[in-house]
Amino acid sequence: MKNILLVEDDPQITLLLNMHLNSEVHHLTTFNKGRQALEKIKTTDFDLIILDIMLPDISGLLICKQLREQGINTPIIMLTARSDESDKVLALEMGADDYVTKPFGIMELIARTKALLRRTAGVENELEELPFIEYKSLKIDKVKRKVLMNEQRLELTQKEFDLLYLLASNPGKPYSRKDLLELIWGFSFQGYEHTVTAHINRLRIKIEPDVTAPVYILTSWGIGYRFAE
Repeated sequence: MKNILLVEDDPQITLLLNMHLNSEVHHLTTFNKGRQALEKIKTTDFDLIILDIMLPDISGLLICKQLREQGINTPIIMLTARSDESDKVLALEMGADDYVTKPFGIMELIARTKALLRRTAGVENELEELPFIEYKSLKIDKVKRKVLMNEQRLELTQKEFDLLYLLASNPGKPYSRKDLLELIWGFSFQGYEHTVTAHINRLRIKIEPDVTAPVYILTSWGIGYRFAE
């Protein structure tokens, strides 16, 4: 059973998602205010959060930021207004895993929800021979989506893990921000490259002994980033 949290003040969207997601394999919990949802997250483990940016009491962006700062790495889909391009950039930079723009077809959101749950569980790659990467004090297990530093497990968001694994799987190969945006997020738009920079910075904080002198994720000047050889 996958527990999904929906934080949305539009009753029509809430009703439709209740109809489509409450089943034998999914349980949907709904709130129309952000602060109530934050309290619930403290006591309940969710597999996915669907979070509207425009809530009546607190911005969904602020909720996302607070969750990531608290080390809560539950995958998050942000619901954004089509005209608010800057909101999409901020959502990704603050740690959201995906976004859906309003107005949207309910089946699109359902598909994004199920796809993100599948990717998180790793079932899409369960039949592949996936490597266990080890370099210095860092260990990455792709099958279990687990990262250890000095034998201590690191809590990474889905996108942080995917970004680290891609770089570590290709040591020494430089990737531009545009390359990483296309490979990890699946799109490329001018202005979104800052999303990659924000995620690289967060990764370095988590894995580098000294963020001012990184030994794992290196900068390829004039290009982007690479993993140490």
